[in-house]
Amino acid sequence: MKKFYKIIEEKISNVLKELNYDNESIVVTSSNRPDLGEYQYNGAMTLAKTYHKNPVSIADEIVNKLNKDLFFKDVNVAGPGFINMSISDEALIDFVNIDDYEYPQKKNFIFFDYGGANVAKTLHVGHLRSANIGEALKRLCVYLGYETISDTHLGDWGRPLGLVLLELSKRNPDWPFFQKDYEGEYPEVNITSELLEEIYPYASNKAKEDEEYLKEAQAMTSRLQNYEKGLILLWQQIMLVSKKDIKNIYKRLNTSFDLYKGEKDAEKYVPELLEYLQEKNVVEESEGAKVIPVSLPTDKLAIPPMLLVKTDGGILYSTTELATIYERMKYYVPNEIWYVADKRQELHFTQVFRASYKAGITDEDVKLKFIGFGTMNGRNGKPFKTRDGGVMRLMDLLNMVKNECLKRLNPSIKENREEIADIIGIATIKYADMLPNRETDYNFDIEKFCDLEGKTGPYILYSTIRMRSLLAKADEANIKYSKVKKIKGAYDREIILTLNNLDRVLESAYNNMSLNDITEYLYKITTSYNRFYTENIVLKEQDEDLRESWLALTKIVYKVNKILLDILAIEIPPQM
Repeated sequence: MKKFYKIIEEKISNVLKELNYDNESIVVTSSNRPDLGEYQYNGAMTLAKTYHKNPVSIADEIVNKLNKDLFFKDVNVAGPGFINMSISDEALIDFVNIDDYEYPQKKNFIFFDYGGANVAKTLHVGHLRSANIGEALKRLCVYLGYETISDTHLGDWGRPLGLVLLELSKRNPDWPFFQKDYEGEYPEVNITSELLEEIYPYASNKAKEDEEYLKEAQAMTSRLQNYEKGLILLWQQIMLVSKKDIKNIYKRLNTSFDLYKGEKDAEKYVPELLEYLQEKNVVEESEGAKVIPVSLPTDKLAIPPMLLVKTDGGILYSTTELATIYERMKYYVPNEIWYVADKRQELHFTQVFRASYKAGITDEDVKLKFIGFGTMNGRNGKPFKTRDGGVMRLMDLLNMVKNECLKRLNPSIKENREEIADIIGIATIKYADMLPNRETDYNFDIEKFCDLEGKTGPYILYSTIRMRSLLAKADEANIKYSKVKKIKGAYDREIILTLNNLDRVLESAYNNMSLNDITEYLYKITTSYNRFYTENIVLKEQDEDLRESWLALTKIVYKVNKILLDILAIEIPPQM
């Protein structure tokens, strides 16, 4: 990946060496005074403290040297020693024509854990952000050259399954699955996604109101987790139906996983894990339960011990979470594991991570990262709800946005309207979901985010399609172009300067583990291009060098938009 800032920083470094100044940390930023320059270097003040000189005097020395370099068209000093730099057209043209948008392969192997769907429960809007953010971060890391593997870590072994099995036993008492001593053949029963979708909310609500029903569900969960044959066979049928539905929704969201493992996969490592933890002497007894103390002297708030085994011998979600890390380190050996989940789970992950380090399951050089996100709410700032007050299904939200996009679709589009509207709808949701900082709660306004104006997915898609259309028309007219040859004015220049920021945007997104740097950059580069497009009639330009330059610039912006949209897992429709 080409790095424009690096070029400027190296030129300043060479000047400092000539002037016998030692400064290892040279940082160039975009200027906060564009009227004075395009880039800014503030190191003269630091050098002044080191060498006990006037910062303006040092800045003048640096500026005099830089102004002799044809790379710059103007370098000046402002205020107490701020150095402002503007770049020559020739340097910008040379750099923008370098077709290098690839990153070299890196040694780090990152394991991604996101999605977190619960089996036998329909996905609701609360599952959206984990899928969107996790998928985009994974794609970003792949683009940056990291090796990755992803797992959705299904909730397939806890009380939700006990509730579903209990209610099925109530409605179908004659099914042999629930008979402990049954030795005949087990039938194929009609488990459908519609049935599961109806049963879980019913059973969950009943368990909240009926204490006896809750105890029965707990007992049923225990029977399942003790591998009672009939329940395991029925569980397997439920899994087939539920996983198929989950995969279909994730596919619609352009979200994919290398692994579809769950709590049950980790559960089989629990005995081995418990034995290992006892050998490491990190487990303590606490009121009949087994815990791992994880507090540190530096904690400002008390961090309670991680509960490992309950007083009745049962294990918890934190136990299977730790067993999952145990399995991943044993068989995959990643350098990092990134967990993308609701920020309200931070304490849970803090306990598990500390327990893992304390027990030596992960070495200190293995990075366990919790990537928490805020809540997506409705237009009124409250959680998305159905008309009867329940949590809205994710599929219903996707369809609502798709229908809104369908109403706005160009009437001239006659074929594949539904498919195109769905692509735009998914883009609408994803772009809006990753526009704020990931830790921020935000309100999803369907009408606002479906608009073709402003910071919206449809705006980015429409503009990108227009770029593609312009390039197609140039090809049809047999207009040849290969590279940028000249810069006409401020609009061309603004596009190139924005393109020069790409590497820093991607690195910032990676370092912050947040996609808002990319969504904001997409809006900025697209808006810069649209200003240029409005100002110039590209295909009718009489200056051939300028026309070719504009087409080459269009092709570059289109390529960058495609790269970034793909990182966000957003497709570009054929038309809209």
